[in-house]
Amino acid sequence: MWHNQSEGAESVKELIKFIETVIDLRQKKKVKHKISDIIMLSLFGLLANADDFVEIEIFGCAHIKILKNYLELPNGIPSHDTIGRVFGIISPEFMKKAQAIWNEILSSDEGEKIKKIFALDGKTQRGNGTDEQKANHIVSAVDEDGFCIGEERVDDKSNEITAIPELIDQLNVKGHIITIDAMGTQTEIAKKIRKAGADYVLALKGNQGALSDDVKLYFDDAEHLGKCAYTKTTEKAHSGIERREYWQTDDIDWLPQKPEWAGLKSIIMTKNTITNDKGTTVEVRYFISSLPTDAKEAARAIRTHWMVESYHWHLDVTFREDANRTLDKTAAFNLNILRKLAINILKLLDVGHKGASLKKKRFAIGTNPQRHIENIMEL
Repeated sequence: MWHNQSEGAESVKELIKFIETVIDLRQKKKVKHKISDIIMLSLFGLLANADDFVEIEIFGCAHIKILKNYLELPNGIPSHDTIGRVFGIISPEFMKKAQAIWNEILSSDEGEKIKKIFALDGKTQRGNGTDEQKANHIVSAVDEDGFCIGEERVDDKSNEITAIPELIDQLNVKGHIITIDAMGTQTEIAKKIRKAGADYVLALKGNQGALSDDVKLYFDDAEHLGKCAYTKTTEKAHSGIERREYWQTDDIDWLPQKPEWAGLKSIIMTKNTITNDKGTTVEVRYFISSLPTDAKEAARAIRTHWMVESYHWHLDVTFREDANRTLDKTAAFNLNILRKLAINILKLLDVGHKGASLKKKRFAIGTNPQRHIENIMEL
């Protein structure tokens, strides 16, 4: 559950209190700007349509009077070079903790029995890559309300498979459902999820070899399909009609690989049929799951997984992350976390225009920072 503004949580003020605890490792004699001021200046700038350190500096200089109501800024607005250097020395662990503090403030444990869904997926910061270095690749966890609740950067010499277990360790997933695409469909990851007390829905592709083939062959049999639990949805989408069908069964004792997958209880097939003026397209996908047979719950988990794709879209389109050429890997990662905090804040913020997109909310804040920063501080 997420609080709304009317509940007076004042979560941004609590977030600032935590950010003020950041440890400054710079030489005191050379320090002109507080790290906490730089972090919050950057957050306000990102909310107000600034996309990089230069634009954050420009935003700060244009609105220093307003910003001084909330930040100390003893020596004015830092240069974009200073902002970039500071982001390169801030510990990403501190930034992730700030995000966790925000989530703790906004979330409430009211004993809900419904399982929440956490979608895990990776995204590359393309602007961070050069001929000499791999771009940052970051695995994020997004909940079904569309809020990012954690992330883990993939080590340059590794891949998502090693980052996913580390991310799961950071999250309170007990009693909930984790969804991962085919890259993360690994026996050790399934074991990790079950050990954490969560259920899983894991996508299958060719990289699972015989398992994927065996599941496909099962659903290809019309007799088997007719005995599965089934649900469907039909809606307007992609300038046409989209029908999503889901089949699920716990008839898997025949599956040779069953003992290898911790807690495996069911297999799932989805069939998405889109019909528009260009014709009809069909996509069929397969999954394994620790969930018992409940086609509607399985459908909810699979559909929710695409929330993380929407989140990545906002990073690229709303915040133009891939166009950002911050090459310092730590600075780029810290900016990624701050952008996600900004997205989470924008989702809660009312800018006075019903149904405004996140992009339009950023534009609105940029046109009237004084009014909207006051509202942000009361979130």
